[in-house]
Amino acid sequence: MKYIKWGIICDDNEQTLDAYGVFGQVEGSDIVAAACRTDNPALREAVRSNDIEWCTDIQEMIESETVNAIYIGSTTSTHATYAIMAMKAGKPTYIAAPLASNYADCARINRVSGETGVPCYAAYFHRNLPYLDEIRRIITQGLIGNIVNVRLAFSCPVAGLASLPLYIPKGNRIEFDNGEECFYELASHQFDILQVLFDVIIEADGICSDDPSKSGEYPTINACFKFENGLTGSASWCFTGHVSGKEDKVRIIGDKGKLTFSVFHDSPIELITVAGTEFISPHHPSDIRLPLTKNVIEDLQGFNVCVSTGISATPDNWVLDRILAKF
Repeated sequence: MKYIKWGIICDDNEQTLDAYGVFGQVEGSDIVAAACRTDNPALREAVRSNDIEWCTDIQEMIESETVNAIYIGSTTSTHATYAIMAMKAGKPTYIAAPLASNYADCARINRVSGETGVPCYAAYFHRNLPYLDEIRRIITQGLIGNIVNVRLAFSCPVAGLASLPLYIPKGNRIEFDNGEECFYELASHQFDILQVLFDVIIEADGICSDDPSKSGEYPTINACFKFENGLTGSASWCFTGHVSGKEDKVRIIGDKGKLTFSVFHDSPIELITVAGTEFISPHHPSDIRLPLTKNVIEDLQGFNVCVSTGISATPDNWVLDRILAKF
């Protein structure tokens, strides 16, 4: 069995190491080195106390002979740079979602992966959670008939984002400067799920508000989109609303029923058909990162295939950029 020795590119936060402990829970895998651009004494001490190499030179860690794979958990704007550095050094990369801060950077990552032959994975943890398998089963078995519409609604004040049970922010914290950062960090997971269920989105548009006095740019965003199969949907996000308006729902409407589920909360799936209403509560693992991380490691070891790759993650960034009229 190939032993995967991870080098972790950290966020500047002493809690970061705890967030990455999942790598040591998989057979044949462990963290052997960590790096951060700034020398946070608490983070440095936490790393060294776990017998992990520490440095503030990212390139030095990437080129270290003790490291054969890189996890990028730093600020999203640095993902493309570090991923390209790692792949050019021959080190497979596993990147925190979203893959990059824009669609163009995703394309750069994928181009280098193709040129070097070095794999790149995206940390969309929800793909490997049991509740998504249950949702896919309900849809594919036709329990709600032909799907005719998708509606997504999310509302939560920025201060409450860190408490979302099924979302693990980098370093166990969320410190966003504006609504655009919240949108990219959260909506990327939501659109990844939708594109897993219904294939790629080929059209997307959005209308955004702007209230810098509260959360910076884009505290509320509304969007519409269309999948390749012709299915249409709509979505809204609000990061300044009162806590009484908190909402995290995806509604899939068919011609024989409706399916409702949460992306970031451990809520039962609600299935409504002519037979009545049913609530389904799939089991969630104790650490939502573990199933996908195990999948990535087994892929690197050569006895499994991981489908959460840089290629599969790129359409998510395309949709986000289109909604914010980036191109």
